[in-house]
Amino acid sequence: MGDNNTLGEHNSPQPASKATAVVVPLLALIAVIVGLIVAWNNQTTDFGFVAYAPLSDVLFLGNGVTMVSQGTQIGLTVTVLGLLVLAFRAGLAVGRRRS
Repeated sequence: MGDNNTLGEHNSPQPASKATAVVVPLLALIAVIVGLIVAWNNQTTDFGFVAYAPLSDVLFLGNGVTMVSQGTQIGLTVTVLGLLVLAFRAGLAVGRRRS
């Protein structure tokens, strides 16, 4: 550790540039908004399900079954990733203020 440093030289991590500190959270916020819009617009899923149990003479209709479309899943995934990036950046900001 530190084999490449000369005597008395220490490489300390540099803080992120001002552009990075603004761009990354802005992109994460845009990802959250776009993910929510995509998830909201892809709510409808046409799905029919009817099961017949031949021994019980009862017809089962799947009322109350909720299916999530692939578009909604993608939108929610993008939203969660954006929220994770925002949480990470917030944690970095709090950690830098305390040290």
